[in-house]
Amino acid sequence: MEPDATPAQSLISHLLELRSRLLRALVAVLVCMGALLPFANRLYALLARPMIESLPQGASMIATGVAAPFMVPFKFAGMLAVYLAMPYVLYQVWAFVAPGLYRRERVFAMPLLVSSVVLFYAGMAFAYFLVFPVVLGFFASTAPAGVLVMTDVSSYLDFVLTLFLAFGVAFEVPVIVVLLVLVGFVDVAALRQARPYVVVGAFVVGMLLTPPDMFSQTLLAVPICLLYEIGLRVADLLGRRAAARQPANVAD
Repeated sequence: MEPDATPAQSLISHLLELRSRLLRALVAVLVCMGALLPFANRLYALLARPMIESLPQGASMIATGVAAPFMVPFKFAGMLAVYLAMPYVLYQVWAFVAPGLYRRERVFAMPLLVSSVVLFYAGMAFAYFLVFPVVLGFFASTAPAGVLVMTDVSSYLDFVLTLFLAFGVAFEVPVIVVLLVLVGFVDVAALRQARPYVVVGAFVVGMLLTPPDMFSQTLLAVPICLLYEIGLRVADLLGRRAAARQPANVAD
């Protein structure tokens, strides 16, 4: 019979497993990036389509940096690789922490993990297909007379990556609400009473994370409020199901 592992040995084994998980995640990102690099220019052209369609006739995007024509598509391919590999990266995180969770925690953790990935992608899609045409069209139409709008490719990439992150994180609101209720940090009734503060907070977040115009702020704040309500409904439903199962568990 082998002796139990000492705390030092247990710590070393956990660190080795963590290193293995991180290396797998890194390899996944590099593989995705290697697959995307040959199409980097095409991918950036697809990303820039909303901006190009919003520019006045005869205008185009420009590259002010010497290396910008190469570095900007390369940078976008790298960021896109991270986004594409995110499900596998999160799976590695899940595989590392799952053994330390209780059975009930594992039952809820996996659906929340999958939902968070899907909602993040949904937020990015919402930004690209709905927000970009409205915001970019508004910016292009407000240019003073005699000003030719010619957006720099680097500035545009920074702009869209910021919005992608903002809307991706904003769409995580239902997961956050459900998680807060499941861990017992707050109940559904208290969250319902906090609706006015959530509305104000949503517009403040929109002001901080989006360009300084009411269109961008509203397009971010309204989905946050709607997703908050969805999170309340889901949390309430899960709470009712847990309460319905509780008498049976007590009887057992």
